[in-house]
Amino acid sequence: MIITDTHTHLYSEAFDADRVEMIKRAIDANVKRFFVPAIDSTYTEAMLQLEKDFPGYIYLMMGLHPTHVKDNFKEELKHVEEQLSKRKFYAVGEIGIDLYWDKTTLDIQIEAFKHQINLAKKYKLPIVIHCRDAFDEIFEVLETEKSDDLFGIFHCFTGSIEQAHRAISYNMKLGIGGVVTFKNGKIDQFINQIDLKHIVLETDSPYLAPKPYRGKRNESSYIYKVLEKLSELYQMSEADIARITTENSKRVFGI
Repeated sequence: MIITDTHTHLYSEAFDADRVEMIKRAIDANVKRFFVPAIDSTYTEAMLQLEKDFPGYIYLMMGLHPTHVKDNFKEELKHVEEQLSKRKFYAVGEIGIDLYWDKTTLDIQIEAFKHQINLAKKYKLPIVIHCRDAFDEIFEVLETEKSDDLFGIFHCFTGSIEQAHRAISYNMKLGIGGVVTFKNGKIDQFINQIDLKHIVLETDSPYLAPKPYRGKRNESSYIYKVLEKLSELYQMSEADIARITTENSKRVFGI
């Protein structure tokens, strides 16, 4: 059984004390592919080092995270462009809009989001969307940018069933992680009404650890708790869920 973690911040400072052991735990738990999103230029070297340290397991994205869209965002976008022109990445991400932390940067977040969508189209790559308190704003951008060559993953999907269908209508898979195990997460109430062909698994580690680890540091090996929950909700074997969601991820990322 191969499990794919489509979103994990393995370079996070939260793993500085035991990064190698943590990744090995995940590999031993059958997590064989780790898709690593970018945040900003300060993490690029650490991402490239991960790829060297774990060849064949690490798949890198490149992008500017919406919470890091600041006064210097144009310089950061140049870094994204330079990296995409130099070597292979598997997605442009994570990109999007976050209105939880700072609503004052909405205009430049939208500008950065659109710019990076167009970079994804240029390089024929998927986008990986970060959305927090911003479904309407994200959908407005996707509506203006929609095309056959726009596709990707709605990372850490936490919306309603209507928002799920709308995200899917823009050629997006839904990234499902620890929130599906939360009592107040709500997506567990309808996710089994969404065809599994639209789902990929993720942890977003070190964030959003699933039950029974909620509130603690998340890690990629904990993806098995997401797998267990989806197996229960879909009434399918964990092996089948892992196989289908891994195949979905391979199609998105062009593996």
